[in-house]
Amino acid sequence: MNTETNHPLFDTSLSILQEINIPRFTARGIKLYIKRDDLIHEEVSGNKWRKLKYNLLQVQQGNYTGVFTFGGAYSNHLLATASAAYRAKIKSIGFVRGEELTENSNNTLERCAELGMQLIFISRGEYALRNDKQYVDELKSEHTNFYFVPEGGGNYLGMVGCQEIWKEINKPVDEVFVAQGTTTTSCGLLLGKPAKSKLHVIPVLKGFDAYEEMLNKLKWFLFQEDLAKELLEDVIVHPDYHFGGYGKYTPELLAFIQEMYTYYKIPLDPIYTAKAFYGMLHELESKQYDNKQVLFVHTGGIQVCKEIEKKNNITLFTN
Repeated sequence: MNTETNHPLFDTSLSILQEINIPRFTARGIKLYIKRDDLIHEEVSGNKWRKLKYNLLQVQQGNYTGVFTFGGAYSNHLLATASAAYRAKIKSIGFVRGEELTENSNNTLERCAELGMQLIFISRGEYALRNDKQYVDELKSEHTNFYFVPEGGGNYLGMVGCQEIWKEINKPVDEVFVAQGTTTTSCGLLLGKPAKSKLHVIPVLKGFDAYEEMLNKLKWFLFQEDLAKELLEDVIVHPDYHFGGYGKYTPELLAFIQEMYTYYKIPLDPIYTAKAFYGMLHELESKQYDNKQVLFVHTGGIQVCKEIEKKNNITLFTN
């Protein structure tokens, strides 16, 4: 597959590897780095960029008319898809959970519409069928020559894109931490990581079976359950940092976001990255991480913070 690396849509040069000095960790020999994928693009940032890259190349090279996908009312994935499709000069359709919504319901949906995405609002019952093959095939027949990207970019090409993060890491890594939703990013990181590195995943969904979800995705990728289980031996799941579940957050988490930006100028969002960063810092208090090289993969998604600031009448990022 031609990666068209000269295309500005696929430029990752802004995604720096930033070292963060937290004195209590530095004193114990811990080197902490952040892969700033949030800086790739204002709207197509982080893991959304990684997961869309090869899907959009497939659209272009297959001469598809456009792409269709699914997302919730505040979906970073919907916005990223709309923005990337606009820049790639292809059409986009977003099936949105909630038939009561309109394109004017919030800033995210307004921006998707502004970028040319056709928004189709469906019931929660219909949305639950988004991974059903028969349902998706019916949509394909209704939207001829449109390429399907699963919710969150969670397919084989999405994993391939996430593997490429390792090509840009020029430091040895002992431990890597990442927020987990669909497991696409974490599976891609696992498939590409150095042999001696451990992958720490922090699910943002309450009661989420990370091992089972990753196993199912890896089996689909590798076609070998034994190999998938062997790879998962290098995965450590930290399930207790979801702050109530997906889309939920607390005043404590919002205060943490403000603190991290005040001291380190790292913007985090309360849906994914703040939970993972909070969990990582808590875990690093353990002596087992002394003298280790630690990497945090910033998966972007800062766009949602505008909605949360408005809802809570606060400012998360102040200079």
